Amino acid sequence: MKFSELGIHDDLLDAIDYMGFKEATPIQEQAIPIILEGNDLIACAQTGTGKTAAFLLPILDLIADLPGGQTSTLIVVPTRELAIQIDQQVQGIGYTMGIESIALYGGGDGDEWGQQKKALTQGADIIVATPGKLISHLNLGYVKFDTIKFLILDEADRMLDIGFYDDLVKIISYLPKERQNLMFSATMAPKIRKLASQVLTNPTEINIAISKPAEGVLQAAYLIYNKQKNDLIAHLISENPEYNSVLIFCSTKRATTELARVLQKKKFDAAAISSDLEQSERENVLLGFRSKRIRILVATDVMSRGIDIKDINLVINYDVPNDAEDYVHRVGRTARADSTGVALTLVNEDDMYKFHQIQELIERDVFKIPMPEHLGPGPEWKEPTRRKGNRKGNFHKYKGGSQPKHRNEYKKKR
Repeated sequence: MKFSELGIHDDLLDAIDYMGFKEATPIQEQAIPIILEGNDLIACAQTGTGKTAAFLLPILDLIADLPGGQTSTLIVVPTRELAIQIDQQVQGIGYTMGIESIALYGGGDGDEWGQQKKALTQGADIIVATPGKLISHLNLGYVKFDTIKFLILDEADRMLDIGFYDDLVKIISYLPKERQNLMFSATMAPKIRKLASQVLTNPTEINIAISKPAEGVLQAAYLIYNKQKNDLIAHLISENPEYNSVLIFCSTKRATTELARVLQKKKFDAAAISSDLEQSERENVLLGFRSKRIRILVATDVMSRGIDIKDINLVINYDVPNDAEDYVHRVGRTARADSTGVALTLVNEDDMYKFHQIQELIERDVFKIPMPEHLGPGPEWKEPTRRKGNRKGNFHKYKGGSQPKHRNEYKKKR
């Protein structure tokens, strides 16, 4: 469906046409009419499906005719990167309409605090905020949200994972009871439904492509020992010069820093990003990666959701994600929209069970690529099977091998 068929403002059509978008994605096609009709909405869609535009376009349309100088829309997001990204999209799409927005997030200086306070007291059409930073302003007593007409919770499942449930409840207590509520999430876990029941009123529900990587992602894995990982990554990057945008996920901040240093010593254009960096440093790294000045970005999971960086050719999971859902969001960084990309996962002996869970979630066996000969063989894949007879319930072991070392951990995941 074309955007022109969705009944949105001509100025918005001009803006998105200028940005090169013609056809609405499924989430946009379904969500935009519902939002324009004034209904509450809970939408579940994976990374890379156009969720942000799905709520921004109708919200911008709805507030275009509202009086200026007052805050009509509050968008709450889990990370400062996502807050900045949405704020930039508002400014880009709503520029010709005179709509103002501001992003509230931690890590800034006194000048930024002053700008945020001014927007909260004098009014900006759209406030995009992380929960912690917004709570800091609310606690000082000068925030007035009596003109809020639209509340949007983006990446709601991520906010609950981080532990923002109580903050969200407190934020909502400051808002008018009469408002339109929109909740966007990549998963529909019970905790999401619990929050939805407290926030939304007779919501329409949309579910699109839950827990499945985009069709354009070529997924594969290497069975590997930890000592082989850095050499394999260097080999992959050297042998594929056409990949000018590579994103590598590590499970810890320390690992991101160490891997980036290894790659820099090998003369690759690489940088690390994690919450240890100051906000200005993080923004500079992201800008360098977006502009292709930095070829390789080594990141923690803070980057796995919500950051819209186009044309990422290759995503590498240095570690298998602890949560199978996180795998979907990590590999979703490539093959955005209708593009294609490659997602590789490095699976050591201890991570085979977790990777098996991922394969069950995405309902497919990921192809295991043989290790390059000069790096030597990796471990053999051991398919988990169910074993009966445990008086406390069934547990898993590996074919042809002993029971997992961390059986209690596996039992908890079950």
